[in-house]
Amino acid sequence: MTYVLKRLGALIAVLIVSSFIVFSGMYLAPGSPEQFLVQGRTVSPEVLAAIRAQYGLDDPFLLRYWHWLVGVIQGDFGRSLLTQQDVASLIASRLPTTLFLAAFAAILIGVFGVGLGVLAATRSGLFEKLVVFGSNLGFAVPTFFAALILMFVFGSNLGWFPVSGSGTGFGDRLWHLTLPAIALAFPGIAVVARITRTAVREEQGSEHVVMAIARGVPKQLVLWRHTIRNSMLPVSTVLGTQIAGLLASAFVIEYAFTLDGLGALLVNSVQKKDFAVVQAIALIMVLAFGIINLIVDLLYAVIDPRVRLSKGVSAR
Repeated sequence: MTYVLKRLGALIAVLIVSSFIVFSGMYLAPGSPEQFLVQGRTVSPEVLAAIRAQYGLDDPFLLRYWHWLVGVIQGDFGRSLLTQQDVASLIASRLPTTLFLAAFAAILIGVFGVGLGVLAATRSGLFEKLVVFGSNLGFAVPTFFAALILMFVFGSNLGWFPVSGSGTGFGDRLWHLTLPAIALAFPGIAVVARITRTAVREEQGSEHVVMAIARGVPKQLVLWRHTIRNSMLPVSTVLGTQIAGLLASAFVIEYAFTLDGLGALLVNSVQKKDFAVVQAIALIMVLAFGIINLIVDLLYAVIDPRVRLSKGVSAR
């Protein structure tokens, strides 16, 4: 329990520091909100002063940050400069698409990344070579290019899947997001498969595995209880990192498939200097990354009982 409280405290500290960096970074960028609001029109200094007063832009920087942070804690992320909508409502309308896409991709990474890695480590020959080749391909092919190939082959040519829109309802959304999820998960599957193969191979040669086989323990039992379980320690760290990065990398896929998720909203908000929206989405990404890392830390004790959380063992 002490370890969990310490990790939660560290997560809160990271969120506070990250919120300050995000808040200050937007104001250090070229341009200003009032110039965007007037859309390049020539206006009097009085109008600009009224706009700055309305949005509190004349307040000291730390005071603006404090007001924004208090509002975030209360669930108020401000209003969008672009649409004048409440930022929390705007994000809530787009968050399901991004979460569904990220969860779909995470499942693909976990199932195919770990599964292919284990099979490659336990079955040498052509299959192992194919997995190694596929992992190298996953490293080399950019996500956006993979999305274009999938759209061309399975969307335009074969017509198996739609190439735009996020669908409505669970089944329709699953169908619409299959190609985006595959494109998003492709690099993660390659990384996890490579790490899993290496970890299982190293564990197969460990002393306790060799001794278990020498004592006559069935090979399947040795494989699952000793080899795979112990090799999951480094794999879980890599898997958690890959899953945590899905929200950040999803904007490329959402842009390619014209999905109404947070990624597309983030790109548009950065271009238009919609401060409140960019700050809220960036903070959500930091929170997601921290929570997933915390879950990975806690899973260490489940995978290997020898790990004692009270000693502060970290997943990184």
